[in-house]
Amino acid sequence: MNIIPLFIAIPLGFAFLIPMFSRKVRWLPDMLGNLATLSLVILSFYTIGRTGNYYMGGWRPPIGINLVLDGFSSLMLIMVSGVSFAATLFSVQYMEKYTSKLRYYSLFLLMVAGMNGVALTGDMFNLYVFLEIASIASYALVGFGCDHEELEASFKYLVLGSIASTFILFGIALIYGMTGSLNMAHVGQMIQQQGMGPTLLFAMVMFLMGFGLKAALVPFHAWLPDAHPSAPAPISAMLSGVLIKVLGVYAMMRIFFNVIGVDEKLSWVFIGAGVISMVVGGLLALGQWDYKRLLAYSSISQMGYVILAIGVGGMAMARGGAGANSVAALALLGGLFHLINHATFKSLMFLTSGSVVYGTNTRDLKKMGGLFYKMPITGLCAMVGSLSIAGLPPFNGFWSKLIIILACVKAGFYGIALVAVAVSVITLAYYLKLQKYAFFGEVGEGLKDVKESPSLMCLSMGILAVLCVGLSLLLLPGPRAVLLDPAVEAVLQGTDYITVVLGR
Repeated sequence: MNIIPLFIAIPLGFAFLIPMFSRKVRWLPDMLGNLATLSLVILSFYTIGRTGNYYMGGWRPPIGINLVLDGFSSLMLIMVSGVSFAATLFSVQYMEKYTSKLRYYSLFLLMVAGMNGVALTGDMFNLYVFLEIASIASYALVGFGCDHEELEASFKYLVLGSIASTFILFGIALIYGMTGSLNMAHVGQMIQQQGMGPTLLFAMVMFLMGFGLKAALVPFHAWLPDAHPSAPAPISAMLSGVLIKVLGVYAMMRIFFNVIGVDEKLSWVFIGAGVISMVVGGLLALGQWDYKRLLAYSSISQMGYVILAIGVGGMAMARGGAGANSVAALALLGGLFHLINHATFKSLMFLTSGSVVYGTNTRDLKKMGGLFYKMPITGLCAMVGSLSIAGLPPFNGFWSKLIIILACVKAGFYGIALVAVAVSVITLAYYLKLQKYAFFGEVGEGLKDVKESPSLMCLSMGILAVLCVGLSLLLLPGPRAVLLDPAVEAVLQGTDYITVVLGR
């Protein structure tokens, strides 16, 4: 049995089943929501080391629509499924203070189905369809609290997200007008035959703006600092942990590396966007006193590392020469490793922020203090997450940042490597600030009766905290060859993706 379509069918099926069968049984939405995400976790590990195509309706490309499983999409499926399960586990008790859990889990699973569809699709229009499914569900989930702050942030996110989707749709329309096809591999084949022209160049600009908005890269980041803090904590974890990566970074890499192909000019755009996002996001986070807003700006900064690594890898591939492949492979390894590391530790940090707000009813760091003694599990998990993001050994963030910096040095970008080190120091500074004001010092006024969060919330945070240490083992030869190297190879092979899909 081909398991590829199950990654879309399972969350979609549960999204429609939950409202039908859960209205009179209070605990059923929680059980079904967690069962759906746990099933996806198990299935995602089954994809490791496997590749394949699923032809919807039996029609082969370029006529039919296909779903493609390779090392890159497998890595995304594991990342989405893992963070989704941690978020639904956290939601069981956290979402009690919100409104309908039926609608919450339905929207949540629609968002997961959309992200899985984006990771698997081999068709450009269906990429847009799945992207919109995930986006629309996320707009509603950001405003799920229904207070004025949540609704304002949701509306802002909807407007800018719709603009991003429009850019992407225009880019797809231009590509279709130029090639007469929507299948990614077939489009790539036609582009190789026709070469670069003004239409393709304009479509690339549309894609850069659209996916740049989805990934919240500077200067397209305005929606993120409002949407992430306003959303319920599990949704903040999903938005920052996986949504901006799948709808933004993954989709951009798939189209530019595997369909259109990268050159030096495009690589410089990635490098520039990465450096600017790293610096601007880090400096803005440094001045924040809102727990979740600090984490939101931190996401912008950390995504800058990923985009920088992609740019360095693309530059090495475009320039060629002796050792180019090794530099490109190193840069892409660092970028993809940091992508999954960030999904882990940023999801953890947003869940800890939810735990703190659950206990204290405030996001203001100035009103906190001494929470480590009142909420030891939350405090320990927040410390692990903070040290991971700051890049201190032996946590996973250290190794991915080190690889990215080494790749910059090997590529001859010494100044950019120094900037990456400096931003890491800035990151350490604002996470030390968070630790000092939230978890250490004297217990804040009115916080004497604060208690640790409920058990399932602690379990969810604990799982992610363990992963922050355990993911460092992915760099060992065995785990790396199984999980990371196939993803790097899928990107590094560039437009060979065409041959893999079409077989010619």
